[in-house]
Amino acid sequence: MEKPYTSTNTIKRGSIFSAILLTALLAGTLDAAAAVVHYIIATGKNPIVIFPYIASGVFGKAAFSGESIMVFWGFLFHYLIAFIFTIFFFLLYPRVNLLAANIFITGIVYGLFVWLVMNLLVLPVSNIPKSTFDLKGAIIGVIILMFCIGMPIALMAKNFYKRN
Repeated sequence: MEKPYTSTNTIKRGSIFSAILLTALLAGTLDAAAAVVHYIIATGKNPIVIFPYIASGVFGKAAFSGESIMVFWGFLFHYLIAFIFTIFFFLLYPRVNLLAANIFITGIVYGLFVWLVMNLLVLPVSNIPKSTFDLKGAIIGVIILMFCIGMPIALMAKNFYKRN
């Protein structure tokens, strides 16, 4: 098993921040693109409503007022969430050797972890409108997070620590 990080390695603060930022932007963009494509296929409607929905986590019903600023807030919150999950993984990766054992399984499991955290911890305490559980939607959401969040973050972290 490859050890991802040793104490003899030195990592510059700027380089890890750049790697985290780039990874969060990539993962956030892939996730947003997948959500937009899925929404269009599922509803045939304009996917711009996705971002006020995200903003409603903070602003509640006011996010659906039709103001374009809510699209901006949703977009910002979306990338903030991607950034937080990226930071968490980058901090965890050098400390848990098991994460480097099989990076593809790690990415898939991390995507599932992200889905669980969002759906069991974050969303229930947010102001997002409550809805009933939808198994098909949950499966699609998990798959999107596995391949658009988990895999890119895992692969980019492995690449970063391998180089450093």
